[in-house]
Amino acid sequence: MRRALLVAATWLGLGGAALAAAVVLAAVPIGRMDLPWWRARFAAKQAEIRHGRFDLVYYGDSITQNFERVGTTPDSNWPAVWQRFYGRYHPLNLGFKGDTTASLLWRLDHGEGAVRGTAGDPKAAILLIGANNLGRPHWGAAETLAGIRADLEAIHQHMPLTPVILLSVLPADRGTWVAANTREINAGLAARYGGGAVPYVSYVDVTSVFVHDGRIDDSRFIDPHLTPPDPPLHPDATAAAEIAARIAPAVRKAMAGG
Repeated sequence: MRRALLVAATWLGLGGAALAAAVVLAAVPIGRMDLPWWRARFAAKQAEIRHGRFDLVYYGDSITQNFERVGTTPDSNWPAVWQRFYGRYHPLNLGFKGDTTASLLWRLDHGEGAVRGTAGDPKAAILLIGANNLGRPHWGAAETLAGIRADLEAIHQHMPLTPVILLSVLPADRGTWVAANTREINAGLAARYGGGAVPYVSYVDVTSVFVHDGRIDDSRFIDPHLTPPDPPLHPDATAAAEIAARIAPAVRKAMAGG
């Protein structure tokens, strides 16, 4: 807890007495064990971690969990994308629907930071988190940046030899506040983690997969095609494959040890 608060305070430029008055919830471990399905998934993933060895770990929310979602058409067959791009790397999917940076931080501190690879620490981790901060919790850019930083530092603390491939928060058509804060988050991530500024983090902005001529392309998401439709948020399988292709060079580099 103290580590998370210090990370948040540093990001927000706080110190001394200001820290006591500035608990940034996005950077504090908050579990969701009160939800039966979440508790069951957490237990199942803990069993996977105990009994397996994984060289690639993908941390995230429902966007990551969707790789386990089975469909019958190319744009809904996420497991095929997972197998094509990650199957050879002994991968582990640690995506949980609805999770925030705080929820992930709790998971990392309760076993999901204890993942082991085939020869020590995993060779790479992928992190895609932050979209749910902008939903019901209504944590803005500053809080979310502090939360992402806390997640990254927790991963590094638990698995110091594992490089992290950090993805931008995906665009979503959920109103002007969300759009503005998403842009601010991604600008902050680029400023802090772009160009190898933090040695164990490789930042990849994948916004252009979804935004063309300044507009979000609804056809890249599954949500508008649901009944009833929802605002664009979750990539379809073809867009997920394009994200995987964008980060493939960074994954290959990590797997090769450099």
